[in-house]
Amino acid sequence: MMAGRIAVVGAGTMGCGIAQAALGTGYEVTLIVHSEKGVNEARERIATGFEKAIAKGAMTSEKKEECMKRLKISWDIKDVNGAEIIIEAVPEEPNTKKDVLSSIGRSAGQNAIIATNTSSISIAALSPSVGNPGRFLGMHFFNPVPVMKLVELVRGKETSDAAMDIAKAFASGMGKVAVEVKDSPGFVSNRILMVFINEAITALEEGISGREAIDTIAKLGFNHPMGPLELADYIGLDVCRDIMESIYEQTGDAKFKPAKLLVDMVGMGNLGRKSGKGFYEYKPR
Repeated sequence: MMAGRIAVVGAGTMGCGIAQAALGTGYEVTLIVHSEKGVNEARERIATGFEKAIAKGAMTSEKKEECMKRLKISWDIKDVNGAEIIIEAVPEEPNTKKDVLSSIGRSAGQNAIIATNTSSISIAALSPSVGNPGRFLGMHFFNPVPVMKLVELVRGKETSDAAMDIAKAFASGMGKVAVEVKDSPGFVSNRILMVFINEAITALEEGISGREAIDTIAKLGFNHPMGPLELADYIGLDVCRDIMESIYEQTGDAKFKPAKLLVDMVGMGNLGRKSGKGFYEYKPR
């Protein structure tokens, strides 16, 4: 698909990241925020993302200004109307997503493709909310969206071939590599990753080795850019816990049950980079 108009519902880290990536590749973007108060914050977050790209030499100031002109921010969900693709990127909580998807389904144009950026929730469970499951699928982007190339495309039982083709073309237009997977708890990425992170946390909890040693083993032994504990901090320990609990609830498989140390850390408010403390300590952003 050629660059056109998309809408993103949700202006957190993922929503703003998706919006920034789409703007950077020529799309017009309508970003739906929770309330009028969120407009300036979302605009500033996206502008800051572009500034980081400028600092790395990946973008010019002129390109940034041109991109920002194609950004519309609204707190009225009806403004998704007219978008060719609408991506829901609200928090990873089933009822919240269902409510938002229901509003999108009522407001979207008849031919619009609707996608959810869920990282673990069943597409089958969410699809009735949109009214027409044939045009609904999962588009699991990875953080930071402007940098990470992968998009996991999740086909529901009723997702049409046409919807998948449009989503693939959109991802390709953003310079992403789209990989199709079936609707299954955790899909492929988090089914593998969360067990890896959970086992690393369990090893730390059991005193098998220290945090730096565990991460060094993964980085040097597996050639990973980050160790599992550092990565968990980057993702957010609350997000990791929520994904694990979601997969565990859907499968009943004990290997996905969050380690006690992870649950305790989230309970104490130690969420990783965003809180300043997780398995490691961080300077305030």
